[in-house]
Amino acid sequence: MSNETISHEGIITEIGDDELKIKILSKSACAACHAKSACTMSDMTEKILTVPKPQNRDFQLMQRVNVSMKVSQGNKAAILGYLLPFALMMAVLFTLIGCGLGEGLSALCSLAALIPYYIILYLRRDKLKKQFDYEIE
Repeated sequence: MSNETISHEGIITEIGDDELKIKILSKSACAACHAKSACTMSDMTEKILTVPKPQNRDFQLMQRVNVSMKVSQGNKAAILGYLLPFALMMAVLFTLIGCGLGEGLSALCSLAALIPYYIILYLRRDKLKKQFDYEIE
């Protein structure tokens, strides 16, 4: 496995006993482009991460920190958030169309199949949190 990491600069917005809330600015490739002011494609969003607080360090509100995670964990998140739901939706869609159901109703059913998937993800969120380790550099 690769030991490469993904790193983002963030600002501490909340300090708890055992966790920190860190606001990061997530940028698309367009947002980092020098010509973004002339283009309407730029995309930047703020995200709040909850990160375990290292016990051997002191932190202050509004302190700038670097938050990192392994690339393999980012890939796993992309699979859970994008690839598996897409595969589920396509499998349901083509199965229902193959069974003779109309395209419109098949499309609605394939979208509805995502509801239980995301409910299951939500119910397993505590277990999933343990699998994704953020570190403060």
